Amino acid sequence: MNRNSCSNTGYQAAAATRQRSAARHTSPRESLFCETVDIFNPVGPRIKVRHYHTVPLLWLALLCTGLALGARAQEGQPFTNFVWVTQPVLELSPQSTWENGVGEGFRSSAQSITVSAGATYGFSAFGARQGHDLALASLTYGHMLGSTMGQDHWYRGNFEGRLELFTGAQFSPSSEWLVGLTPHLRYNFATGTRWIPFVDAGAGVTATSIGPPDLSGTFEFNLQAGTGIQWFLKDNVAITVEARYVHWSCAGLNEPNNGLNGVTGLIGWSFFF
Repeated sequence: MNRNSCSNTGYQAAAATRQRSAARHTSPRESLFCETVDIFNPVGPRIKVRHYHTVPLLWLALLCTGLALGARAQEGQPFTNFVWVTQPVLELSPQSTWENGVGEGFRSSAQSITVSAGATYGFSAFGARQGHDLALASLTYGHMLGSTMGQDHWYRGNFEGRLELFTGAQFSPSSEWLVGLTPHLRYNFATGTRWIPFVDAGAGVTATSIGPPDLSGTFEFNLQAGTGIQWFLKDNVAITVEARYVHWSCAGLNEPNNGLNGVTGLIGWSFFF
């Protein structure tokens, strides 16, 4: 056996002795962490992944997404295919005055304001001794009393309740004043055109300075009945022309009670809403 062989054998024996000695002095706790190292695989730092954080993070992300969706929904902007879509807001046009187009009958909730002016030609008849000529102006509020009635008949139309406040002056045979308030019931015919004829009747009260020989004092009743037509320039604006028979008297409460009679012509503007 040569010298090199002896040296190698001695080196190996010494290494084995050191390993046995180290194993005897190693505590059981330290031996649990001893691992065999593979020299052919590189040893790097070990990364410990804490999986118990994954679920809370996922719930937090879902909660934030839900809150964002709720806020956008309240603004009226739906979330579609992950793209925010802005929907335009449509403005509704004002509701029409008519049920089915101009001239086809008014809505049951339609209202109107009419401003009129005209004159009364008085005549001595039915007991009156004088003819009384008047200049008049009036303001009238109207409201339809129901839907269009008489469908498929010639008299198809709407009843309308009206309240007229009028004033004026007598200019013949003397200068006098008058003011009155008269409820009216009107029937508007639905012709299907812009020309709407009507019939009208009313009864109210009047205060006037016209006195004898035909009227007795300040307080008088008035009766009116007439007809007319409305020409609609727009679906809610019309020119109104009408003629009425008018009668003023105190209904026998005082004397004299001959009465005032005449024919009134009025022209006005009507606005419907």
